[in-house]
Amino acid sequence: MSSKPVVIDGGDRSCVRLLLELRGHIADLAPGTVVHLIASDPAAPIDLPAWCHLTGHDYLGPVDGAPAPTYALRVAADARPTSPDSPWRPR
Repeated sequence: MSSKPVVIDGGDRSCVRLLLELRGHIADLAPGTVVHLIASDPAAPIDLPAWCHLTGHDYLGPVDGAPAPTYALRVAADARPTSPDSPWRPR
């Protein structure tokens, strides 16, 4: 596991698309890896903590001092899967 966070630039994607892509990016990361997600969607600070709660990943909060809206999470070892086409529905 790297001590530096993995940075994922979600750009201006809507939260649903962003979460689908995030799920794909973190699928191969080791448990405990910290991810910094850059996301300009105004729903991100609401949706990301809710998605982490649903899936079991640890939401760490906004990243202070980042040049763009950035949120941190820690990849869980025992994350709960979601539906392939919907990041909000448990599988």
